[in-house]
Amino acid sequence: MEYFVKPGSVVRAIWGKADTVLFIFAGAAAEFALNKAVDWLYFTGRLPADPLARLFSTVEYARRIVYSSQAGAERAIDSIAAIHGAVEAKRGMAIPDWAYRDVLFLLIDYSIRAFETLERPLTPAEKEEIFDVFARVGRRMGVREVPATYAEWLPVRQQHLAADLEYSRFTADLYQQYRKHLGPFRYWLLRHAQRLVVPGTVRELLQLGTTSWVRPILPVYRRTQQAALGRWMKAAILPPTYRAQIEALDAVPDSTLAY
Repeated sequence: MEYFVKPGSVVRAIWGKADTVLFIFAGAAAEFALNKAVDWLYFTGRLPADPLARLFSTVEYARRIVYSSQAGAERAIDSIAAIHGAVEAKRGMAIPDWAYRDVLFLLIDYSIRAFETLERPLTPAEKEEIFDVFARVGRRMGVREVPATYAEWLPVRQQHLAADLEYSRFTADLYQQYRKHLGPFRYWLLRHAQRLVVPGTVRELLQLGTTSWVRPILPVYRRTQQAALGRWMKAAILPPTYRAQIEALDAVPDSTLAY
């Protein structure tokens, strides 16, 4: 069987583990809130109504693609494109290409940042592999001007961070929703996790600061990921409602087995 992402790929190692996925989740939550196109997510009403569910949906689509056959991944990508197309038709305007690229770029960037924060530095070849997977997703969706290589992507990513992010009323509202749905302790924990993984531009716009109490305990956490302490820390990040979904992040998504 031909897979969209080959077995043994570092991309599967990243997206097949709850720890790294939750850090990707944290970074994406920060950058989604700042993106100038976040009004599109407000248009559907899904993001402010339940931001955690909306972010889990993005994560699950990414995992489905990573673990599917080539044909299955293409169907999943086409489904994403169709969903966005329906939203565009309902609103009567097109989502800008730069907004699509922003989402691809944050998935690339936070895949790298989360893994390196929790595990080890990635090799240039591994970074290229991560870039290639999501670049292929973008091209299948018809997103224009996706860079050809990781090296070409790096300066474009910086340009997008500089041009496409701002602190707006949507940002303030979305962070209020994060606090409402997470509760004070988990919200505090989210912001500390975000400090570790987001780029400087995001950290400054959100005034996250640079000091995180999470950093000193990371070495201990790495050694206890499969022990009770590691399981408790994962469960502490999100409300009990999402516990089953968090635990499922450590397994191959069942929904992909039919592809």
